[in-house]
Amino acid sequence: MRLSVVDLGTVKPGSDEKQALAESVRFAQHAEHLGYHRIWFAEHHANAMGASHHPELLIAAVGAQTSRIRVGSGAVLMNHYSPFKVAEMFKQLEAMFPGRVDLGMGRATAGPVIDLALQRDREHPAQADHAQQVAETVAWLYDAFPGDHPFATVKLMASVPEIPQTWLLGSSPNGSNLAAGLGIGYCFAGFINPQGAAPALRHYRKQFRTQGLGLSEPRAILAVNVTVGETAAEAARLAGSPKAYYARLYRGDVQTLVPTADEAARELTDSERDEPTAIVGDRWPRFVAGDPAQVRATLEQMAAESGADEIMIQNMLPDPATRRRSHELLAAAFDL
Repeated sequence: MRLSVVDLGTVKPGSDEKQALAESVRFAQHAEHLGYHRIWFAEHHANAMGASHHPELLIAAVGAQTSRIRVGSGAVLMNHYSPFKVAEMFKQLEAMFPGRVDLGMGRATAGPVIDLALQRDREHPAQADHAQQVAETVAWLYDAFPGDHPFATVKLMASVPEIPQTWLLGSSPNGSNLAAGLGIGYCFAGFINPQGAAPALRHYRKQFRTQGLGLSEPRAILAVNVTVGETAAEAARLAGSPKAYYARLYRGDVQTLVPTADEAARELTDSERDEPTAIVGDRWPRFVAGDPAQVRATLEQMAAESGADEIMIQNMLPDPATRRRSHELLAAAFDL
């Protein structure tokens, strides 16, 4: 099975975003060495936890300092941007790193203030036109506008035949319908909606229709929050960090950093600490954790139940060395 990673530029307590961004580049090089297939960078605005605010910047930095691993966005938030701008930007990245660039498209709110700040037109409310935004971006990349469309007269970097892979990212059934209808790749955020992951990915595969946009058959990724420890006990302790981070968010601390494992142990309630980190019955966990064999078994079961072709690992451990070790153990478990 292919394994990939999504990087948030996690800021270690006592550190800063400059160090987190430098670590993102080092981590990408490490992931390439370990055999991971691709690395995507998140788009989180004005967020203290992660330094990855504009994925295209990290794509360019990492692409220049790696040679094999695919680099991409997880995701560009299309509700904020012009499809032409996004398509042209990723076409240029593909020209710089041929055969290695992924355009992952999604949508999300950064809150009313930042959402407004990201808009160019502040006289009118933003339109709920996500499907149109994605379809137009894909049309720009594949020169797929109808002949009578005004945009059909414009070619994006006509001297560059390569096209980045196009992916739709989502956490609800609506995304599976859109990705399947456009005939592009689909990545489901299982760490956001674990119970919706398998049905959405199976639905995408069933409904997929090729549109001549790079794919002749469905291509599906399941994204999961994963912590691997040398032992199950160590993994459970480390997994307290993402658990406590989300507990802080739910309490309204939206600018929190990801706490250390020791901080998390002091903060978590018994029910938060004991939240399952493996499949129980038919219920998938929000956070997967365990020793290498346990995590491999859980991820293989998730892939089998969902039909995912690839697993993308989100890891929010705040200490870079511990985070790298978790990925090393997982790579070894899957013989990457």
